[in-house]
Amino acid sequence: MFRALLLLITVSLLPAAAQAAWTSKAPQAWEIWRANNPANTTPIDHSVWDNILQTYVQRDTAGLNRFVYSRVSDADKATLDSYIKGLTQIKITDRSPDVQLAYWINLYNAVTISLVLDHYPVKSIRDINISGLLSYGPWGKELVTVEGEELSLDAIEHEILRPIWKDARIHYAVNCASIGCPNLHERAFTAENVDELLTNLATDYINNPRGVNVEDGEVTVSKIYKWFAYDFGNSQENILIHLATYARPELKADLKRIGRITDSRYNWLLNE
Repeated sequence: MFRALLLLITVSLLPAAAQAAWTSKAPQAWEIWRANNPANTTPIDHSVWDNILQTYVQRDTAGLNRFVYSRVSDADKATLDSYIKGLTQIKITDRSPDVQLAYWINLYNAVTISLVLDHYPVKSIRDINISGLLSYGPWGKELVTVEGEELSLDAIEHEILRPIWKDARIHYAVNCASIGCPNLHERAFTAENVDELLTNLATDYINNPRGVNVEDGEVTVSKIYKWFAYDFGNSQENILIHLATYARPELKADLKRIGRITDSRYNWLLNE
């Protein structure tokens, strides 16, 4: 309980604390989730989640993948909740790392969508204020139990995915149901496609104004790069290097020419 409260306080204060500089602290792993079995590559069936995504994710003209919450049928909501329950009954520590990575990303995103549907209509996921003291939004609330451990969305992202995989592209995969967030991909992650989808999502976001915008000689980026600067190299210089890695030629040239980030922003309105 104390560990969960400490994480809740830390993550809740992160955006405000990170405004002073382009640095942040390293995430701390929940050690039991490092366990894996490289020999067990048995795939997990994510077809239910894949079907829901293909049915309800629609890309708009600005390149934003929107989820049509208002059209989700009662039957599909029940199917989604059944899929989540099935995931929680898997002994995930006995699977290979690639199977685990896809599992945790899908679980995070499916729980997020289910949670929004439970409280819909809302203007922002931050209006689902169920995390309690010193917080906002739903991220600190323990929502699922895996292998006997109660997990919040914060725990999945900041104690499992970020510190164990140490891959900045994870930020482009976990979705916070907001316009400012990287796209909710229209396909489920699997062990076979996870690396490709992570790269595609990173490229998609960085080359969209929601991720990086250049105007009047100034570079404005998503607040993701400030809140979680550690994952991107913990300095403006390294963040720019990360962005250039996935930037298309015109944007890459702009980033090199300007050489600094002026501001950051984020849109918390629901991605509906």
